[in-house]
Amino acid sequence: MTNFTPREIVSELDRYIVGQHKAKRAVAIALRNRWRRQQVSPELREEIAPKNIIMIGPTGVGKTEIARRLARLAQAPFVKVEASKFTEVGYIGRDVESMVRDLVELAIGMVKDEETRQQRIKAEDLAEDRLLDLLLPGESKSAEAEGRTRDKLRHLLRMGELDERSVEVEVQDAQIPNMQVFGPQGTEEMGFNVKEMFGNLFPQKTKRRTMKVREAREVLIETEAEKLVDMEKVQALARERTEQSGIIFIDEIDKIASREGGHGPEISREGVQRDILPIVEGSTVNTKYGPVKTDHILFLAAGAFHVTKPSDLIPELQGRFPIRVELESLGEKDFVRILTEPKNALIRQYQALMDTEGLKLEITEGAIEEMARTASQVNERTENIGARRLHTILETLLDEISFDAPESKEKKVCIDAEFVRNRLADIAADEDLSRYIL
Repeated sequence: MTNFTPREIVSELDRYIVGQHKAKRAVAIALRNRWRRQQVSPELREEIAPKNIIMIGPTGVGKTEIARRLARLAQAPFVKVEASKFTEVGYIGRDVESMVRDLVELAIGMVKDEETRQQRIKAEDLAEDRLLDLLLPGESKSAEAEGRTRDKLRHLLRMGELDERSVEVEVQDAQIPNMQVFGPQGTEEMGFNVKEMFGNLFPQKTKRRTMKVREAREVLIETEAEKLVDMEKVQALARERTEQSGIIFIDEIDKIASREGGHGPEISREGVQRDILPIVEGSTVNTKYGPVKTDHILFLAAGAFHVTKPSDLIPELQGRFPIRVELESLGEKDFVRILTEPKNALIRQYQALMDTEGLKLEITEGAIEEMARTASQVNERTENIGARRLHTILETLLDEISFDAPESKEKKVCIDAEFVRNRLADIAADEDLSRYIL
């Protein structure tokens, strides 16, 4: 588990997300507390529960991005679910426990990749031996002569001089009969992997493929590395990582908040809250890799809370999210920073895309300010979708340039404030038009 200090975590989040200092501080402390918990005595460690967080704020202000970047920083399994999907009419099959099962699947993939990388050196030697078996002619020779030939071939193989030669490699045919299992609770409620079960009933088929030595080497390395990976160890590590460092991000939690005295859909929303409650409180979920406890999974929830408020959630669920942070709406100055400051700033993204066509895109400071001003105005007059408005602005602005770039004889395009005004002024001024286009 990474042991970044809260200040380092906030600093890393600052590279991608503008503003929202309170939310960054809250998640940084939550992440650091996980590391602190691992340092205390085992008896007390089990008693320390994570302090779950609700992030309150309009769409497009960075709630999801904060959670996603935090998980990447912590190298933790991370899954995002929309709470509203559990209220859909006719919703059946994927119960709320599916969020934990999805988290375990992600952890399995992460741990398996790590184990495969660790086995790569050994797998490379085994793959090299298999390639030499394929390259050596079949006629019988003395052991000494065959050893000399094999050493020569090994040298040529390592030098890359045999890369273009073709070999026939036997690879597994992963296809199994297409079968669907239907049940009142869907296949997820079953405590086993249906594909694995049917895969064991039918003999494992292999097929021969002719490919260049260069490609065959990679295929054989992957095959050998997978054979060396101990899947029981992978599953045990993945379950532990899910339980100790997993993060579940529940988006749109305001959509399941019910107002006092509600009926009909309100009852359904409260039902979903009661379904989610045991998982957030701490329970054991059966997965195909074994039981997983949710006591120490960190839950981050987010919602706009335009119509409802956090206090409209049932008291038991409120109590499980003791930390609440409000994210601020974004204004013109924030948009200027979002366009230019982050490591993955939108301006840099579009410039990199145009570079692939041999077109240098220059955007002046005045143009950036004009874009930010337009985005802020449209957000105020229509629906406030936060920083997502900048995507629509830039797409509309660069529509012709993007379309013509492959055939364009121009190698440099400069976008200034005048260009932005000419392209966007009419749309921004007409409220009906801006609703559709921006």
